[in-house]
Amino acid sequence: MTTGRPMTTGHAGQPVTAGPPAAAVAAGLVVDLGGFQLDLPLTVAAGEVVALLGPNGAGKSTALRALAGLRPLSAGHLHLDGVPLDSPSDRLFVPPERRSVGVVFQDYLLFPHMSTLDNVAFGLRCQGMRRAAARRTAAGWLERVGLAGQAHTRPRQLSGGQAQRVALARALAVRPRLLLLDEPLAALDARTRLDIRAQLRRHLAAHEGATVLVTHDPLDAMVLGDRIVVVEDGRLVQQGDAAEITRRPRTDYVARLVGLNLFRGEGSGRAVRLAGGVEIAVAEPVAGPAFVAFRPSAVALFLSRPDGSPRNTWPARVDGVERHGDSVRVHLDGPLPAASDITPAAAAELGLAPGQPVWAAVKAIETSAYPA
Repeated sequence: MTTGRPMTTGHAGQPVTAGPPAAAVAAGLVVDLGGFQLDLPLTVAAGEVVALLGPNGAGKSTALRALAGLRPLSAGHLHLDGVPLDSPSDRLFVPPERRSVGVVFQDYLLFPHMSTLDNVAFGLRCQGMRRAAARRTAAGWLERVGLAGQAHTRPRQLSGGQAQRVALARALAVRPRLLLLDEPLAALDARTRLDIRAQLRRHLAAHEGATVLVTHDPLDAMVLGDRIVVVEDGRLVQQGDAAEITRRPRTDYVARLVGLNLFRGEGSGRAVRLAGGVEIAVAEPVAGPAFVAFRPSAVALFLSRPDGSPRNTWPARVDGVERHGDSVRVHLDGPLPAASDITPAAAAELGLAPGQPVWAAVKAIETSAYPA
C-alpha cells in the first residue's frame, strides 16, 4: 500500500513527477503529564497511513488523544490541512466535535442501545444530515464493510470482527480528513485478526484523508502502515518504511521486535569497538558512532574454542534456553550478550543448560554496520 506521487504533463508532453503530497497533518505534539512528557514531531500526508509503534507507556495513546482533541497540548502545535487546531502559544484549541477527525477506539465504543445502522449514522446525524439520508448513507457503508445483513443487529450480538468493522464504518462515514485507529485489532482472536487485518488494509487504501494507527504489534504496523514511527519514552526514536526499520534498527526495542542482535560502538575501518572494549569485525568499512546488527541464526555455538574460527569469537555463558519457532533460542551472557538460534539437534548435541560455558562465533560477512 503506497501513496505514490501524482504525474503531470510538461510543456513538451513529457511526464513530470510532482513533488511529495502536502502534509495533511503537521504537528509538534507536546503533552506534559507531570511524570511523563510526550514530545513528538509528526507529519502525515493525505492518503498516507502512519503507524505509531512502541512499547506500552511510550506515549502512543497520548499522541492519539492529542490528535483527536481529547487532551490539549501543553506546547507545540497541530495543523490539519493547513488549519490550526491546537496552538497553546496562541491560546487556540478546537474541540473534538469541531475537528474533521474519525476515531476507532480499541474497544470500539459502539452505542449498545442502537442498531449497527444507527451507530454508523450517528456521526452523520451530528453533522446535521436528515435521518433518512443518514441511514441511507450508513447502509452503504455497512455494505462496503460486508455487514449489510446486520443493519438491524445490536452491538452485543456482533462478533469482535463485526464490531470492529462497524466502528470503522462509523468513523469513515463522516469522511474525516484524519482517521485515528487505537489498537484496532487488539481485541480480536488470532484467526479473526488475520482476516480483519487484510480487510482493514483495503479500506485504509481507499481512504483519501490521513490515517494514524497506534499499535504495539510490529506485524500490524508493517502490514498496514506506509510509514512506521517508533516512539519510546515519549520521543521519536526511528521512522521509515518497514524495510528500513527491519534492516537498520536503532534501539534495543526495535531490534528485539525484528529479531536482531544490536550493539553500538565506534567504527574504524572494518571494525566497531564497543564501550566495554570488545571489537566486532564487520564486512564493510564504517567510521564514527555506529550500530552493528546480526541475526541470531548467524551466531554459532561451540563447547570449546573452534579452530580456524571467524574473527568474531568470544566466550559466553548460557543465560537461558527456549523454543523459538522451529529453532532453539539460546540467550548468552558475557562480553557480548546476544541471542543465538540453533537447531534442536544442535542444542541436544551441545547439552545446553543455564550457566553452561560455551564459545560463540559470528562471521564478519553476517554482520550489518551502519552509522548511529
